[in-house]
Formats: sequence, C-alpha cells, structure tokens
Amino acid sequence: MSKISKTVLVVDNDRFFVEFLAELLEAREYRVIKAYDGKEGISSLEQESVDLLFVDMIMPKIDGKQLIKFIRTRFPHAGFPIIALSGIMIEQLDRLEEIGADYFIAKGPMEKMAKHIETLLDKIEVEPMPSASDETVFQAGNLIPRQITDELIKTVNFHRAITESVCVGIMVLDRDTRIITANSSGLEIMNKSSEELLNRQIVSLFSGKERLVVIEALKRVLLKQELGKAVFSVFVNSQQIRIIVSLFKIDGEIAGWIITMEDTGKWAEQA
Repeated sequence: MSKISKTVLVVDNDRFFVEFLAELLEAREYRVIKAYDGKEGISSLEQESVDLLFVDMIMPKIDGKQLIKFIRTRFPHAGFPIIALSGIMIEQLDRLEEIGADYFIAKGPMEKMAKHIETLLDKIEVEPMPSASDETVFQAGNLIPRQITDELIKTVNFHRAITESVCVGIMVLDRDTRIITANSSGLEIMNKSSEELLNRQIVSLFSGKERLVVIEALKRVLLKQELGKAVFSVFVNSQQIRIIVSLFKIDGEIAGWIITMEDTGKWAEQA
C-alpha cells in the first residue's frame, strides 16, 4: 500500500544541502518545496500547506530563528513539526525551546546526518510531535570550528545591538521592497510586531497620497543615486514621522533600501 504523499518545506541558503535533503525526502515519497532564505520560506508558507519544515538557523535576510518565530505567531495552530538545522552547536545558538523548534539536527558529515534524518523521519511518520521522553537533539559533529562560530555570533550580536540601540526606527527592504528586518524603534513607530512586518511590501503600510510619496522616494534614490537619500514626512498612526530613504548596498551592489524613521512629535515633546 502506497504512502499518502506529504509536503515538506526545506529552507536553507546552502543549495547543495537543499538538494541533499530533497533527495532523502523524495526517496521517501515526500513532495519537497525548496526555499533558499527565510524570506522565500515565508512566501512558500503563505501559499502552501506543509506537513513538515526543515529550516537552517543561519541565513541572510530573514534567519531561521526569525522564521520560526513568524510561524509560531502567524500560524499558532500549525500542526507540523519544525526541525532546526545548523552548522554550529545548539549551545552556541540558544536552547531548543528558545529557538522554537521541535527538533534540532547539527550539520556534519553527510552520512551521519542522513542516518539522523532517516531515524527522525521514521519517528515523525508515526508520531509527528515530540513527547517529553523523545530525543530532540541530534549532533552529527560540527562543520565549523567552535572558535570561528563564537567569533561569528559575537560579531552578529554586536551589529544587532548597534541597530537596536539607536533612537530612530530602522527598516531594511529587499530589492522587491519587502521588509526583511526592523529594529525595536521601527516596530514601535509602526505599531507592529516583527511578524506583522516580515516579508511585507513597504507600501502596504501606507495609503493614498502617502503611499505615492513612499514609492516616489524609493524610485528617486534608485534612479538618481547621486542624491544619496530622500527625506520626507508622512503620518503614521496619526503621528507625523520623518522618513529618510537611502540605498542598501553590499560590496557596492544594490541589495535594497534602508528606511530610517523619527517620530517628530515625540522629539518635540521631549525638547
């Protein structure tokens, strides 16, 4: 008797690993959806129903932890297991419950990983969600030396702390004008949670004339890069907000836009 085909979403910016995992899953008659960063993962979840999710923790744009938090918030009754993957040890990320995943598999030698994945799939096909007595962490050996991962995480946390400490709102847009991150001040100004903003078109936050002003500003800094920035004011939640739009570049290549926001009324009150 043939199995009922189930759908698995695999989210990882390592294309080789996506293909490795897809081959294992398809051999067990799963239908595999592939996404190569958290942003693509969110789009896939908004369009498809899935039975299982594999997600890498370290990805550009929207990382695994953000994606899992998005799922837990936007789809609180989703009944599919979430398996977190990483080339660094779980102790260097967070505890499993803080990540929000149901299982964790450390990346390592492919043959060891394949064995762990097959064992986990055997278990999930019988009982999808883990019980208190289940093994939930599978260590396959690190691909990245511990010292390097410590330095990487410290660097990421350092730059994240800078963004969180500034007294203006910051949103980063991808090339398609969708939001890939926002700091706490930005969330406060927009009166939105991170999960409400992730992967959302920036223009959807505005209406009428103000939407046209935002569109024009995005176009202007893109087409006239010598200007450097576009500055204007709009009303958000009945408050006047000063906005500066500039290009976001990585190694000289345009990757999107940076939007900074100031609540001018709040600063006037404090003055």
